[in-house]
Amino acid sequence: MPADSTALAPLLHQNALRVRQKKEWGEILTGFEGRNTYEVVGDDGQTLFYAGEVGGGLGTWLLRIFLKAKRPFTMELRTRSGAPVLRLRRPWRFWLSTLEVEDGDGRLLGHIQQRFRFFTRAYDVLGPNGEELAHLNGPFFRPWTFVIEEGGREVGTIAKKWSGFGKELFTDADNFGVQFEGLRDARLRTLVMAATFLIDFVHFENRRESSS
Repeated sequence: MPADSTALAPLLHQNALRVRQKKEWGEILTGFEGRNTYEVVGDDGQTLFYAGEVGGGLGTWLLRIFLKAKRPFTMELRTRSGAPVLRLRRPWRFWLSTLEVEDGDGRLLGHIQQRFRFFTRAYDVLGPNGEELAHLNGPFFRPWTFVIEEGGREVGTIAKKWSGFGKELFTDADNFGVQFEGLRDARLRTLVMAATFLIDFVHFENRRESSS
């Protein structure tokens, strides 16, 4: 299946990932935020993928200015050699965001769908036909952590890591740790990694803007 492609095969051999947002000097010095770019690093410290928003022009710039964290976006993940492996599409929604995940050839792998829950943050991980594959739940007393549940079992976590101050501020802007404790399915690992980018936009983008 597409998620077992050669380009995505490294995901099967990782116990954990680190997703680091890369901050450009212009943004640091002026407080103006450019297109989000990320680096996905394996548990051995090696870069697996680069990710970034694609598209441009006046319309995209206006969406960033006026919609900010609610803006629609298209993001691509590429290998270190530049080969495309994933395309993530977030359509505009006033409430309850969704993310479409395609492989490098444009085949739909699944969706990430935000759900309404009292006192918690929740997402469903869905297959290409809308079938439920897993759930992501952010407990009330652990606001920076999302538990990955598959078939009622906890199989991993997505956790926000603050970058701190000083030198680190000028290298890695914001970090997430993704742990695959019992998650073996290649497609599901791929979708969980993709969900990390949506979680960053929905829950942490405005926090960055307010602290600029």
